[in-house]
Amino acid sequence: MPFLGQDWRSPGWVWAKTGHGWKRIVLAEDKNEIDLKELCDESNSNLFVKEVCELSTEKQKKDFYNNNTRSQFVFRDKWIYVQRDSTKERHGYCTLGEALNRLDFSCAVNDLKRFNYVAKLFQLIAKSELTSLSGAAQKNYFNILEKIVHKVLEDHYNPRLIKDLLRDLGSTLYCLTKNVGNSLLVGTVNIWVCRLETILNWQQQLNNLQIPKQMSMGLTLSDLPIQMQNKILYKFSDPCDIINLGQATSTLYMLSEDSQLWKKLCHFHFSDSQRSNNLVMTESDNVDWKLMYFNLQKHYPKREQYGDTLHYCKHCHILFWKDGGHPCSANDPDNCLVPVSPQHFINLFKF
Repeated sequence: MPFLGQDWRSPGWVWAKTGHGWKRIVLAEDKNEIDLKELCDESNSNLFVKEVCELSTEKQKKDFYNNNTRSQFVFRDKWIYVQRDSTKERHGYCTLGEALNRLDFSCAVNDLKRFNYVAKLFQLIAKSELTSLSGAAQKNYFNILEKIVHKVLEDHYNPRLIKDLLRDLGSTLYCLTKNVGNSLLVGTVNIWVCRLETILNWQQQLNNLQIPKQMSMGLTLSDLPIQMQNKILYKFSDPCDIINLGQATSTLYMLSEDSQLWKKLCHFHFSDSQRSNNLVMTESDNVDWKLMYFNLQKHYPKREQYGDTLHYCKHCHILFWKDGGHPCSANDPDNCLVPVSPQHFINLFKF
């Protein structure tokens, strides 16, 4: 009967009993598969041997897939337990790289409610936490990033945010490869140089991105009443979107310069104390809310707003997407939930 070794150091050899004794089956070098002709006759009487060899072949294919530099560590966990220290029941702790691998960020990229959250998280990791990731986490990071870039190129969704992400990541990789002797890099310097070249290629593709003009004969934004256009502008929380939309038509430009609109943005993003300390007055002693907003933006961070975020349960110590939920044993689970911003996500794994 065939023998598959259970030694953890190798997948084991495959043996078959013949009329002249046991014979080891040699792997096919060009296909990474086991030659089954040595085991099964024309009548396929030795079916057990064939099944075992097929299992071994699948294992080798899986090993080859995991060792491929472009492979992706696919996990679809909707929640993970965040362990910060060792206890009697649990040993070890959860790292940032483990959370990045296990949480379903790959599918989150396809969800418009989670896309901006994932992109902002990846931008923060690119700035300061890239070298703290394990080799597997770094590989998964770049694979998911490739998926993000392809989505922007196909759907033209929020290219400005991804340009900022690639700019910060490119600066980090440039410093790491330039000072390779003074920094900790997982893998050879050739891998990081190749990744830097890939990022430069992505940046060039995004810079050359042309959003096609929609040839629609139906109702457009300019056809709406001016009151409705004004209400649409009041739903925006990003000033760059307001300025860009104001360049479309003269009516939208007039609405985008409305002082009450910029006053609303100042109240939304900044606190009362921040606004009171940075008043910008016009010559007629009125507050210039637009100029005041950009002045506040230089000194204080803007309020972050996402369609869907990760949440942390203080009772279960579980990190999860809010839409997916988690198995909570608390009497009132809603009071235990804390929304996790991208920066808070990173801080959870700083020990």
